[in-house]
Amino acid sequence: MPDSTAERTVKLVNPQGFHARPAHMFMKLASQYRANVEILKGNEVINGKSILDLLTLGAVNGTTLCLRAIGDDAQAAVDALSELIESGFGEMPGQTPS
Repeated sequence: MPDSTAERTVKLVNPQGFHARPAHMFMKLASQYRANVEILKGNEVINGKSILDLLTLGAVNGTTLCLRAIGDDAQAAVDALSELIESGFGEMPGQTPS
């Protein structure tokens, strides 16, 4: 049976974008899934399980990203990672960072 693929477009809403703490949160969550996780920003494709790739992405507030996962739990991975990004990584006004 071929691996399934899931994709979703999300927008970074947290004020500081992808900096060290959100990158670590993303990588930690992505690593819980067997699927390969990629982030597409323009023509750039990075490994969503690589902290170095995430830190060099240069994604600021308002950046649109495409999350793509390939594997048997791809949809679950994209759903969870999208929710993390759309929640603002706990950095939105009135939220307490985890």
